[in-house]
Amino acid sequence: MSPLWAAADAAAATGGSCSTDWVATGVSIDTRTLEPGDLFVGLQGPNHDGHDYVAAAMQRGAAAAMVDREIPRLANSAPLLRVTDTLSGLAALGAAGRRRSAARIIAVTGSVGKTGTKEALRLGLAPSGPTYASAGGLNNHWGAPLSLARLPPDTRYGVFELGMNHPGEIAALTRLVRPHVAVVTTVEPAHLGFFSSVEAIADAKAEIFLGLELGGSVVLNRDNPHYTRLARAAKRAGAVEILGFGVHPEAAARLNDCVLDSRGSTVEAIIGDRLVRFRMAVPGRHWVMNALAVLAAVQAAGGDVVHAAEALGEFEALPGRGRRHELAWRGGTLTLIDESYNASPAAMRAALAVLAATEPGDGGRRVALLGDMLELGEASERLHRELAESLAAGIDRVFLIGEAIVALDEALPAAKRGGLWRSVEEAMPALLSFLEPGDVVTVKGSRGVGLGRVVELLCAQSLRHAACRPET
Repeated sequence: MSPLWAAADAAAATGGSCSTDWVATGVSIDTRTLEPGDLFVGLQGPNHDGHDYVAAAMQRGAAAAMVDREIPRLANSAPLLRVTDTLSGLAALGAAGRRRSAARIIAVTGSVGKTGTKEALRLGLAPSGPTYASAGGLNNHWGAPLSLARLPPDTRYGVFELGMNHPGEIAALTRLVRPHVAVVTTVEPAHLGFFSSVEAIADAKAEIFLGLELGGSVVLNRDNPHYTRLARAAKRAGAVEILGFGVHPEAAARLNDCVLDSRGSTVEAIIGDRLVRFRMAVPGRHWVMNALAVLAAVQAAGGDVVHAAEALGEFEALPGRGRRHELAWRGGTLTLIDESYNASPAAMRAALAVLAATEPGDGGRRVALLGDMLELGEASERLHRELAESLAAGIDRVFLIGEAIVALDEALPAAKRGGLWRSVEEAMPALLSFLEPGDVVTVKGSRGVGLGRVVELLCAQSLRHAACRPET
């Protein structure tokens, strides 16, 4: 791998000092995923102190470690980058990585669709030049600087996801990332428990514009009711170009036609003055909207829109965000749609629409296993109850896990109720007994409910007969 940080450069960036010369090819904060040659950063977290793992990092082949305290029983010759505070040091390293880069930078935020849009941008920009995107959901006060610190100097396009659940968080991140293009996928009542209104959420998302580079562009959902509010904020922040996406006749990336099926979507869109046709192998109208945002951002960043649209044909749903599995099940097969990563009202509705459009096997049923949507504040009961409308048609049985979701259980007709439990472990016996070959089941809930465990258990049950594998 190419060198990423030399000792002298990292010390200059962080205001630290190095005990020896070293060269790192990556940056890590977790020994479980550390690669040989990485600079390991010993962060103090809520549950663990990274300094306790410096010796383990060295054993795994770390090039050096960034520390802000003495490490007992570590050899004097160990390669260390000593700083005043490792979190500040990581932020400084990330800022330096951004300063030395000549890449066009795209930052993505939104109530839903951030990670999927970021990954689709990685794919769509690749035909136009070397492209880097932040890994997974690294979108917070340590994830964003870590991602910037990993930015290869010769990258042409860089894509970064910015997240928040409180006001002011995105402002700090965007001033670090300094995007040329800022994308807001949509504004919905997610994290509403921390905000007075959805308008306040829109204002928090609009903080992404505060870090725009001079002459920067903004990509907004033209169909969202908060478009005008966001567009005004973008202009105040100095955006010179605002590109809307959606079905609105004034959208710069406009959906012209779309054929949805259970395996994906065939799309015809107008991007600027160009007609683009492409196929996405992930089902759901929400993915089509994300694709329009991607193509608008590619255009704003100076990439090739036609090649980007072609590349989207290779996009696959992410684990926990729509990934499908075909499970061997009692002499047949069961389709599992893994939406377990997180949940909000908009994301729930999108997932249930995909389930309703998915054809079960012979004699099969459409089954939803749903968990609480967290951080919704006083609106929680109402927003859970309103999901009953999305379950009215096409969904045969609904299993529920959590506490807030009792409001949905009460709103469902008796024929659709599969049961209500407090935990995954309590629910699994009834779910395993109910599911039959041909069924298609969607699993979705907020991360704190732990529905990823349901996916693991269903796959483990299937392994008694055959391997649980991503659908091909």
